[in-house]
Amino acid sequence: MIDVEICCNSVASAEAALAGGARRIELCRDLECGGLTPSDEDIARCVHDLGLRTHVLVRPRAGDFCYSDAEIIEIEETLMRCRTLGAAAVVVGFLTKDGIVDEELTRHIVRLAAPMEVTFHRAFDEALQEPLAALAAVARCGCHRLLTSGQAATALQGAEVIRRLVGATPVKILAGSGITPWNVADLLAATGVREVHGSCKATLPDGTLQTDAEQVKQLIFNSQI
Repeated sequence: MIDVEICCNSVASAEAALAGGARRIELCRDLECGGLTPSDEDIARCVHDLGLRTHVLVRPRAGDFCYSDAEIIEIEETLMRCRTLGAAAVVVGFLTKDGIVDEELTRHIVRLAAPMEVTFHRAFDEALQEPLAALAAVARCGCHRLLTSGQAATALQGAEVIRRLVGATPVKILAGSGITPWNVADLLAATGVREVHGSCKATLPDGTLQTDAEQVKQLIFNSQI
């Protein structure tokens, strides 16, 4: 059984994901810049009204993944609210000024987030480390999952690296970036991952992005065949 996670940038997107058969989402806002922390209200609605397993992106701003002391305090406060609101997991990523996984901060955040799971996100793909070394750092910090495109623009382009990561540590590998209903079977065959992450987004007439229920349905179906 392949676990499918749908990246949702709003409650409307989460509703579409649910209509398409999704049971797990990564919730964020401002997907156009890679995603930022969603509102408490949106988290609560996805958890309690929609009954979705909600993984919350905790990212206070766009840009790099090296945060100031004030931003770290904001991240810590967000974690505590996510736990209170019933989030199943948080999605974070931290790099040092030298571009390597910030183990001290990541370890601290993992401990603070418990009992929520922690996914280390695609900051990994910008790390200036050999992939297996970066994965080992993520594992040492106690993260439960790694979202990655294999340090490439898309998961298919990074398939060989993703294949090397699978099974290298107890950390679950969640392949993401550019995954669609039409290429997910090829990705699964090439990498051996058991979890995939897709946005299944469509552009609305006003130019905003929103999850498309039919794409979600097809992604889930094609991931299981």
